[in-house]
Amino acid sequence: MLVVTAEEMREMDRLTIQKYGVSSLVLMERAGEGIADALKRFGRAGKMGVLVVAGKGNNGGDGLVVARLLKQKHIPCEVVLLAKRDELSPDAARNYKEFLKVRGKVVEATEGGLDRLAERLSGKGLLVDAILGTGIKDEVRGLYAEAITLMNASGVPIVAVDIPSGLHTDKGTPLGVSIQAEMTVSLGYPKLGEVIYPGLSYVGDLVVAEIGIDPRAVAEVSPKIELLEREEMRWLVPNREPDTHKGTYGHLLVMAGSRGKTGAAIMACRAAMRTGAGLVTLAAPRSLNNIFAGSLVEEMTELMRENAAEEMETPSGDEWRRLLERKDALLFGPGIGESDSTRNMLRWLLKNLEMPWVIDADGLNNLALDMDRLRKAKTPPVVTPHPGEMARLIGKDTAGVNQDRIGVARAFATEHRCYVVLKGARTVLATADGKIFINPTGNPGMASGGMGDVLAGMLAALLGQGFSPEDAMKLGVYLHGFVGDEVAAQKGAIGLIASDIIEGLPAGMRALSSVP
Repeated sequence: MLVVTAEEMREMDRLTIQKYGVSSLVLMERAGEGIADALKRFGRAGKMGVLVVAGKGNNGGDGLVVARLLKQKHIPCEVVLLAKRDELSPDAARNYKEFLKVRGKVVEATEGGLDRLAERLSGKGLLVDAILGTGIKDEVRGLYAEAITLMNASGVPIVAVDIPSGLHTDKGTPLGVSIQAEMTVSLGYPKLGEVIYPGLSYVGDLVVAEIGIDPRAVAEVSPKIELLEREEMRWLVPNREPDTHKGTYGHLLVMAGSRGKTGAAIMACRAAMRTGAGLVTLAAPRSLNNIFAGSLVEEMTELMRENAAEEMETPSGDEWRRLLERKDALLFGPGIGESDSTRNMLRWLLKNLEMPWVIDADGLNNLALDMDRLRKAKTPPVVTPHPGEMARLIGKDTAGVNQDRIGVARAFATEHRCYVVLKGARTVLATADGKIFINPTGNPGMASGGMGDVLAGMLAALLGQGFSPEDAMKLGVYLHGFVGDEVAAQKGAIGLIASDIIEGLPAGMRALSSVP
């Protein structure tokens, strides 16, 4: 599903109206119809009476259309206007008159008149927030701020028109104060601030209303952000033909593990097998082989020379050739440690590797010391940082990363010509050509150790099965969260561990590929 910024939506509106000949009043009418239709979900609450609280702009005009349509359906509805009639935008003024024609009641509550709004709130079953739209950038003050606070405190369910009033369209942050909606009806396309945190906490249920934006306008603007959807992801789940064998599904090499960090390597390998890899070989320090052999039954191990800290030594040229022979993908980094040897391994891979690969965990910590080499990588890797790791990669603090997750992920991917999985609530995926995908699956129960190792193994397994980096990221990240949601629904979120995800992967893929 396409997701748009405020600027993209404005430009698509403008092109639809000015270039492709759709009247702005027609768009407003369609918006009102979509919102009125969505209000049916509230059933009895709506029949108790609806109060539309409208501002002076086109968002208020949308609300006035809603009020007229409800009135025509004999649903009790009135409007509180947070402006004077002569302050309305041209389209809003037109719909103000249309509402009066059906004997609609409008109460003006300008400065000092909030008592009138409070009076109208009493006894209503539903509020429609049509105060502010997508154009605001500054902190909400005065009358509008007071009205928003009053509406939030009323206890009456609120449906927001296009975006909760006071919410930044692109960042999802409240501009001083924001409507706390139970449902938001986004017009045309969901807005970026509605599908990321903290905006998700204000939007409630998100419904998208089709208003007739011309497809040619969409093509001209060419939005590059998408919200992953189950319907698309289920078609990515691979099918298995009868006449196949283990070699058909890829041989993955995992370079991981060191003393005290054996679990990361084990979970990555097990996750890769559960995601359908035909063969998995773990290259790890020789002295730790008994630990790995006791936990990895289906996987193979490659015993590597090691240093005194039980971290792998850099392979020689012949050793690299033997390791990589007949392999289809590589995962580098989970628990591998940080040393001169691991940095040298990573440098060699950046310069020479000719297969798809994932750099994760300690691999990223080593990469942070060699960022200039990433852009020149022979094969662009998929990198999987959490915000702290991304902060180290770009030389900023974690807070700075979290304030602009999409901008940071996109800038990193385009600058370094790689693929980025920036983990966290609503994981962000970025490609080297600037595309962004936002993942909606996952839950707080997945905030536990080892989840990243599992995801890295899944991504690498998909690459080994022939998925493009983009499709591997999309399916892997979505599936990871999808299985987490399935497990949390069965067992509860508290105490959910990475091994639960691994064991849930086969059933999760079957459930995801089926018709919901």
